[in-house]
Parts: sequence; structure tokens; C-alpha cells
Amino acid sequence: MTGNFSPISQTDLAQRRQKLRRQRRVRLAQTVWRLVAVAGLAGGVIWLSTNPIWLIRSANQIKVEGNQFLPTPTVRSLLPLTYPQSLLQVEPQTIEQTLKAKAPIAEVAVSRQLFPPGLTIRIRERLPVAVWLSTPGEAQLLTQRPTPNQNLATKIGLLDESGGEIALENFLLTERSLKLPTLRVIGDVQHYRPIWAKLYRELIRSPVKIAEIDFQNPANVVLKTELGNVQIGSYTDLFPEQLKTLDRMRKLPNQVSLNQIAYIDLRNPASPTIQMKSAVESPKPEEPTP
Repeated sequence: MTGNFSPISQTDLAQRRQKLRRQRRVRLAQTVWRLVAVAGLAGGVIWLSTNPIWLIRSANQIKVEGNQFLPTPTVRSLLPLTYPQSLLQVEPQTIEQTLKAKAPIAEVAVSRQLFPPGLTIRIRERLPVAVWLSTPGEAQLLTQRPTPNQNLATKIGLLDESGGEIALENFLLTERSLKLPTLRVIGDVQHYRPIWAKLYRELIRSPVKIAEIDFQNPANVVLKTELGNVQIGSYTDLFPEQLKTLDRMRKLPNQVSLNQIAYIDLRNPASPTIQMKSAVESPKPEEPTP
């Protein structure tokens, strides 16, 4: 059986060769344009990084947002930047780590701005809620605003609401008008750091004002309240119930003078007891001299 094949004309062959040449030229042009685009992009990056237009020449080009107590110049002074600094060389993670290490800051977000060139740094501060003292005697150091030094750092510190410690020297970076917290905690911070976040949440709900927590004896924690000293034993899950019982005793001053109370025992919140101060013995009258 003989197949019917029509011969390919010279014209068809010429057209096919021309089409293949056009395809090769198109592919070559595409390859060249890709190389030009990559080279242009690389050159643009280099130009942007070295062009004076994209440089941060001073700290005034850095905007700080979210700060309530830390002054903006203080935050700027802590940044790990040298001027002039290219925007493309700024490392947000390095800035975040540095600010958290050197100042009472919980969160940092860094964004670049091209027109005009600059940085925006948004922070969320860590606010101290309590002062911790190693011993009650250190309280006298709080009568005046302390100055940072190595010896003082081992005696006085600050705690935020989560139990994180704020170095006193970092707190002193804030405005001078910012006062130290009124709540004090006495004793080894390691005894109460693991429970502090939960304890503090319960504490701030108490209608009875609590000025001090004494953890020197973890087996018998003492609260200094507006009703006097309150012993709660070890800190346990009974603490919220102990605070409720203390709240129910707020009318106590109407029944007895608080000066006569040595302490209130709330180790068993279902059965609170009041320990009165011992009566002072009256001195015996002197016998008349004969």
C-alpha cells in the first residue's frame, strides 16, 4: 500500500527556517532583558544604600511612638545606630533586642519610611507595680529617689505585673516625675517570682488596701493592710478566699481600736482570729522615803 505524501516546497522550508530564527531571537532577547533587569535591580539596591537621600543622618529622623514615661531622646540614645546610617542596613531585630535589654520595654516594632527617610519605633513599656526589698531595713532607702549603683541593685528592685524584674537603673531612665510604686514586697524574690503574676492579679481585686507583702518566712506570709498586719500562712489557692474574708472585716475599726490588734490570723479563712496586744503592766508606785 503506497501512502500519499505531498512534497514540501522550498517556500515552506524557508518559512519554517525564518520562524525558528525569530523564536531564537525572541529567546535571546528575553535572556538579555532578564540579565539587564537583575543587574539593574542589584545596581538599584546599591544605589539606594549609598545614595544620601536614603540615609538617616541624625536621631531627629527617628520617631518614637507609644512611650508614656520613657522620654523620646532617651529611647533614641539607646538605639544601636551610628550616623549616617543607611535605611537598608537597619536591623529591626537588633533594635528590638537592645531596647528590651537596656530599658523597661516589653514590645518593639520598627518600620522604615522612605519619603522622607526615617524610622518609626513603636514601643510598649513595662511598668513597675511593686518595689521589692531584701529586708525591711532597706525601706529607708526609698525616702528619697535612689540613684543607680551596684550595691543598691542587690537590695532594691522593681517588678512588673507578670513578675519580670526591672532593674532600678532602667527605671531611673524615665522622667523624674515618675514615682516608685507604693506596693512593697520584702524577702528573697526567688520565693515569690513564680507565683507573682497570679498573686498580683488577685491582689489588685481586693477592696482592702494592701501596702506590703512580707515573704521573709514563706511558711507564714504577712500582709500589711489598712486593718493592720494579716497572717495568711503559705500562699495557696485559699488566697482569694482570704482576701474576701478580709473584705468582710472592714468594719472592724468600728468594734475595736486597730492600735490594740497585734495581727489578724487568716490562715483558716473560714475561721479568722484576732490576736490582741498584751496589756502593758502598770509600773508599781514608789514607796515613800522615810
